[in-house]
Amino acid sequence: MLDDAIPGPIARIEGLRVEFQTKDGPVVGVEDVSFDIGPGETVCVVGESGSGKSVSSLSLMRLVEYGGGDIAKGRMMFDRKDADTIDLAQTGQDLMRSIRGNEIGMIFQEPMTALNPVFTVGRQLTEGLKVHKRLSQKDANARALELLRQVRIPEPERRLTQYPHELSGGMRQRVVIAMALACEPRLLIADEPTTALDVTIQAEILALMDRLKRETGTAVMFITHDMAVVAQMADRVVVMFRGNKVEEGPVQQIFENPQHPYTKALLAAVPKLGEMRGKALPEPMKLLGRDQGSIAPIPGTDETLLTVKGLTTRFPVKGGFLRRTVANVHAVEDVSFTINKGQTLSLVGESGCGKSSAGRSILRLVEPMSGEVQLGDTNVLALSPKELRTARADMQMIFQDPFASLNPQMSLSEQVAEPLRNFGSRSGKDIQDRVEMLFDRVELPRSFLRRFPHELSGGQRQRVAIARALALNPKLIIADEAVSALDVSVQAQVLNLMMELQAELGVSFLFISHDMAVVERVSHDVGVMYLGRIVELGPRNSVFENPQHPYTQALMSAVPIADPRQRKSEKDLNFKPIPSPIHPLDYVAQPSLYKEVAPGHKVLTTDSGY
Repeated sequence: MLDDAIPGPIARIEGLRVEFQTKDGPVVGVEDVSFDIGPGETVCVVGESGSGKSVSSLSLMRLVEYGGGDIAKGRMMFDRKDADTIDLAQTGQDLMRSIRGNEIGMIFQEPMTALNPVFTVGRQLTEGLKVHKRLSQKDANARALELLRQVRIPEPERRLTQYPHELSGGMRQRVVIAMALACEPRLLIADEPTTALDVTIQAEILALMDRLKRETGTAVMFITHDMAVVAQMADRVVVMFRGNKVEEGPVQQIFENPQHPYTKALLAAVPKLGEMRGKALPEPMKLLGRDQGSIAPIPGTDETLLTVKGLTTRFPVKGGFLRRTVANVHAVEDVSFTINKGQTLSLVGESGCGKSSAGRSILRLVEPMSGEVQLGDTNVLALSPKELRTARADMQMIFQDPFASLNPQMSLSEQVAEPLRNFGSRSGKDIQDRVEMLFDRVELPRSFLRRFPHELSGGQRQRVAIARALALNPKLIIADEAVSALDVSVQAQVLNLMMELQAELGVSFLFISHDMAVVERVSHDVGVMYLGRIVELGPRNSVFENPQHPYTQALMSAVPIADPRQRKSEKDLNFKPIPSPIHPLDYVAQPSLYKEVAPGHKVLTTDSGY
């Protein structure tokens, strides 16, 4: 609880209980939660999917009722600026309308759903100012421009006349933050505001929110499942589990001396950047409450499995009356690397750097323009469609979103058995045995065999996708952001599973990710991509402990570390805007030239645009 010397809290939740009515009776979203938020304080509410964090925030805004929820019990006291303290649970919707946006601002997880696609950014920013602050159109426009400058949006005058779809994800999220701050609310609720953003944009937005909070004295309720973000932002932390608060305390105390078993397990599952310093080989994480035997590093072999040379992929930009090709998106530009058997190469970089396009080009899910891809003795780019289908038994892919890559109308056992039937390698009983064995391998109960994808959680679905990728004993698996959408404890289990399978089966991984702490944990080698090129490539410990390219250094400096004593300050962040990858048809790209700075550690010397 807060000290008596500090002015009273701006918001106090007492014994909150929220229920949702379903066909099978009431389901409890939040069982019994109490905490408060003081002026100028950031309280981070952490927990995994389904713990009740977002339900708590939607209750404070009284938006939970629009989603079928009902505040069954409890009080939500809110200290208004120029009026008495009120209980939001008992407030009528008319008064709530004037409080929402004016006194309590909210930043939602997905900026595109929070913005109206048919109105310009300027109109959406000025609307709240005219309704709540009674400003004239001229004054509202001036304030909107000032807000866009505050959230560091380049060319703010131009942005006011644009529509949401014309902005990047990071820009849209900044507009949403500007809208939430427009009326200078006393309480700002941020629900996973940086989950979908790149690490550099995330770092800027966290620094921005911290600066605005200090300048305006706003109380912030910050909801996240990313413990590194908590370490960067929080003053106090509330840990939630299955609708209840299990622990609360100052941020350093929670990280350095957690008391509840769930908090301990949560923190143990977080990969911390720098944990692998001094270790040459990847090794699984030690998870609490799981017997993992002896955790051995994974050496792999010296035998080359995949060789990629000069891979170039471009996408045409159509325009004009006849829909002719007017320019090209240079998605992958002269990329070369090798992966050894039983080893992992990670490609890292921000959205749009070409890492997913590179992975898809290797499998020929998109056709590359030029280059060589050699898998063992097979030249992948020279195969006919029929030969390619046969060769794909050796190359499999795990996609970012398991729900989109699984068929909603097929049972899980049918989906895992499908590749075995397609390639005709086994008969009925053999297939059933193999599917059961694969379910055991990915630690899913056999009772799940008859279930359908919608009956599983995200982590369980991703395990099914891994089981399906393993069905044909492939030599290479391309994992495209395979763990980015998972909760930390599930992510740790899935990463450990992938590493154990690598140690046992000798499978190689091309691991595509933007999460540097995860990459440090699983990789033998790392390639850093920027604007379609690999700007730095080498052994993981060499690249992480001695980054040479300015872009790699900027990327490393942006990553929040799950340790409140190692917070980043705004002056550490120095990012250049990313130039456009679209070039005219007559543009001639320079070849990628590298300088070797250490054995196997190469840095791009061609101008990369950074």
